[in-house]
Amino acid sequence: MIPHWDVERRKMVESQLRRRAIRDERVLAAMLEIPRERFVPPEARLYSYDDGPVPIGWGQTISQPYMTALMAESLELSGRETVLEIGAGSGYAAAVLGALAARVVTIEIVPALAGMARENLRRAGRDGNVTVVCGDGSLGYPDLAPYDAISVAAGAPDLPPALLGQLNDPGRLVIPVGEWDDQELRVVVKRGGAVDERVAAMCRFVPLRGSEGWR
Repeated sequence: MIPHWDVERRKMVESQLRRRAIRDERVLAAMLEIPRERFVPPEARLYSYDDGPVPIGWGQTISQPYMTALMAESLELSGRETVLEIGAGSGYAAAVLGALAARVVTIEIVPALAGMARENLRRAGRDGNVTVVCGDGSLGYPDLAPYDAISVAAGAPDLPPALLGQLNDPGRLVIPVGEWDDQELRVVVKRGGAVDERVAAMCRFVPLRGSEGWR
């Protein structure tokens, strides 16, 4: 039996997001609007709204809904920003960010996943302000820098200098840092030449691959 996806989406927002204190109404509206099931492979589609990550192939996952919402909320987007996302995966988080910002550039190191993200975004009608690039996301994307916000959907050994250098001032960056089983989701704020950090949550992401990630 095919689920009623709009019902599942509303349950996700109420039971997984609001219950865990996601308060930004724009983020909640984006999560309610974006059809997550269109970004999950057919064989895993029944698990689209589970409270956890879902495998999408090539050793990668689509993040837990709560983590996607927490990262988006931590960026404090108003709708005017240019956002860089590292780790496009299937394109879901980029679609959410695209509903919250003026422009999104998302980078994926796995060519097949970059193609999947492009196609998923197109089919879901969310590609109007989202560009998918295949490349080493740990180095950012200098062509369009600086970025008002940067979201990294893979765990890094430390904060990549290239990403901090491409962050606008003022700007916000959200990134998981640490070993596989012991990561902190850090919120980095650049303002007036100073950089402040706080830990938003403990988390577990796939490793950030690339020159300034895990090798």
